[in-house]
Amino acid sequence: MFIKEIPYQLTWEVRHKVMWPNEPFDYVKLKEDEFGRHLGLFVADELTSIISLFVEDENVQFRKFATLSSEQGKGYGTILLKHVLSELIGTAVKRVWCNARTDKILFYERFGMTKTNIKFIRGGMDYVVMEKLV
Repeated sequence: MFIKEIPYQLTWEVRHKVMWPNEPFDYVKLKEDEFGRHLGLFVADELTSIISLFVEDENVQFRKFATLSSEQGKGYGTILLKHVLSELIGTAVKRVWCNARTDKILFYERFGMTKTNIKFIRGGMDYVVMEKLV
């Protein structure tokens, strides 16, 4: 198992399979993708888990964090998110945040993230903005 930076185009297939399989493939592409930093966790050379990071001033938003359905529950997402958070220690970043699906709140709380009062619905799913000061 290893983690490395990947071209944004490699994230699209995992995003589509895991997050929005019933939408057209282009639905998972972000206009900001080319400006982000994209990391992949590989198991036996298979891209298994992905995360996309977008920096704005002293804030980092992670988006499109996904693990292949067949590999969920094995700790790969935890390993990848811990890696991201540890990389931010000692940098100029003051805040990490995400738009969390409400069914994933407990997962993010395990990393010290807290819910904000910002909630919304997108694509028929409930979200809440979660954050962690670093």
